Amino acid sequence: MLTIRRAREQDFADILKIQAEAFGEYQGLYDVNAWTKETLENINLDARDKLILVAEWEGMLVGSVRFWVVAGVCVIRLLSVKPGYQGRGIGKALMREIERQATDAHKLYVCTMLRTSRNTTLFLGLGYRPESVLPDHYHHTDFICFSKYLKPAS
Repeated sequence: MLTIRRAREQDFADILKIQAEAFGEYQGLYDVNAWTKETLENINLDARDKLILVAEWEGMLVGSVRFWVVAGVCVIRLLSVKPGYQGRGIGKALMREIERQATDAHKLYVCTMLRTSRNTTLFLGLGYRPESVLPDHYHHTDFICFSKYLKPAS
């Protein structure tokens, strides 16, 4: 059974392991060291001003995502699902929980590495639309960014 909840500090080490495994799948295609080698210090800093959700599958941590809202835009980062648990709707459930919780946002915004068709399919299936391509962006990686409007912008 899948459960989505807010992360607790004792989850942070497991979150980093899952993130390293998930992003590690793209090693060789992209420079993913920024995501596979993140430290506890980094996640503790993020936890101060961002919400972190985790997914548990039968009591085991198998996914996470971070998000925050600024000027009505919910920025989503580091959606990660443990490789052996991908394809079970966990990423989709994490994204839907963000949509449920981001009540003060009118727009959701998420970027992924350009050549990750699985991620692109996930976002398109959830109603996100391509908004921009960022060539040679973060760590010289090409990104595609998606957005979804929750309610009309004021």
